[in-house]
Amino acid sequence: MSFGFLTAMKGVTVEEEYGKSVKLRREDVMMLKEWAEKQPHLPDIPELHLIFFLQSCRFSTEKAKATIESFFTYRAHWTEFFRDRDPTLPQLRAQLEVAGFLPLPKKTTHGHQIILFRFLNTDPSRFDVNAQIKLFDMCVTQWLMKNGTCEGFAVVCDLKGVVLGHILRANLTSIKRGIMYVQEALFTRLISIHLVNAGSYMDRIMSMIRPFLNEELINMVHCHQNFTLPKDIPVECLPSDYGSLQPSFQELQDANIKRLMDYAEYFRNEDTYIADETKRAVGSVKTTDIFGVEGSFKKLDID
Repeated sequence: MSFGFLTAMKGVTVEEEYGKSVKLRREDVMMLKEWAEKQPHLPDIPELHLIFFLQSCRFSTEKAKATIESFFTYRAHWTEFFRDRDPTLPQLRAQLEVAGFLPLPKKTTHGHQIILFRFLNTDPSRFDVNAQIKLFDMCVTQWLMKNGTCEGFAVVCDLKGVVLGHILRANLTSIKRGIMYVQEALFTRLISIHLVNAGSYMDRIMSMIRPFLNEELINMVHCHQNFTLPKDIPVECLPSDYGSLQPSFQELQDANIKRLMDYAEYFRNEDTYIADETKRAVGSVKTTDIFGVEGSFKKLDID
């Protein structure tokens, strides 16, 4: 995978990352690089990505190794999320008109980057959960490649307009895999997840997915039946749709789409940025079947 074109796109540089924190040590990154180069199934990992992994794991090289393994293994197996990520493809363009994951211009009072999810079209027949999980990862990845590491991401999901039809289109396997990826493989820090305007169905949904959540993620998730957010995410951070002086959600989404299009070559190259299972050492735990939950929410009894 070639990243040479990113230099011309004025993304964040390795040297800028080393200047952000004294906890980021060049020798730790080189140690991680040497380890990765000895793993025959892993692709060539750019130094910038190694920094992302290390920073997301709070500079623990052992935790970073585990995250790297999960990152590339899941990408090799879960093609519904990690293939055909070209944002110019019609199916992705269509989903960008259904909903958006927006990195907002203003951060929380604690310096966390806000990602706001909201529907633009609430017709359940147009909703594709696999494509939306794919777009979430693409939006986070593009932001990181452009801006570099941050103290963490606070995700706000505005569920206004969500109805039973959306839930019935959600495959339980996809939900589990999305959760596993966020917990074990995301190469940035996740600080909190706020589900606002959550209907009465959310308690039932949470009871179904709770077995997939580790304790850390359980403590991050906060459900609100109305539009309630913590004090560190004031309304001034949100789009004008919520009463701020910021641009509207649609205006921000248009800018977000442009950023994704600017990185189209990057996303096209990602198809081969995966683990090569034919080269993996025999006996690795990751070669076992860890993807065994199938099903959907279609039998869910919701009042």
